[in-house]
Amino acid sequence: MLVLGLLWKLAAMALGGVILPHPEDALAAFATALTTRIFWEHFGVSAYRAVTAMALAWGIAFPLGLFMGSVRRADALLAPFIFLTYPVPKIVLLPVFLLLLGLGDASKIAMITLILAYQILVTTRDGVRSIHPKYFDSVRSLGGSRWNVLREVLIPAALPHGFTALRLGTGVSVAVLFFVESFATTRGLGYMIMDAWGAMDYLGMFTGILGMSMMGAALYEVANLLERRACRWMFLRRKT
Repeated sequence: MLVLGLLWKLAAMALGGVILPHPEDALAAFATALTTRIFWEHFGVSAYRAVTAMALAWGIAFPLGLFMGSVRRADALLAPFIFLTYPVPKIVLLPVFLLLLGLGDASKIAMITLILAYQILVTTRDGVRSIHPKYFDSVRSLGGSRWNVLREVLIPAALPHGFTALRLGTGVSVAVLFFVESFATTRGLGYMIMDAWGAMDYLGMFTGILGMSMMGAALYEVANLLERRACRWMFLRRKT
């Protein structure tokens, strides 16, 4: 943080401190914004969109990845479609989402959900497919049912992969959130940033940038905490 602050300070001095404000000025403006209602309204709208999209992406993609990774027929049917469409930049579909779902929260949440869901789906599916057959044989040799295989083998093996994709996807979610909020809306941190930029209010612009950075860091830590709670055995193993 100190290195980043020093580089920021040097760059601000080189540019005259107008286009790029000094870090102490930006932090002071950000601290002041934290006491205002309008900032928290924008922050709350953005957080709602990001959290809802991440929850939907996880709720849809994780079970589907688990299903594809464990059922060969389903994987043979769905995998070609998934991997043919995976390289397509989903953000180009935003105008279609706006036409179908309107200019409100639904189109923005759907866009973030689609992008993040692909990452979770592919990572979870590959994680399940990489399970060694000996784990299935161990459960079945003890008389385990399909439910036991799901609970004792598939889900524990898939959870770390799914949470890794979710944790790494927080940065992608915030980046897409900024893009979808930069137009066709009047609420959210992305709108706040672009509105301040258009008005040449650079302190206000950096206030929005710092707010979005704070939200991204918070989402990352929440995903990390969820992983630690859901995959406790991994962290116990590391301690030993």
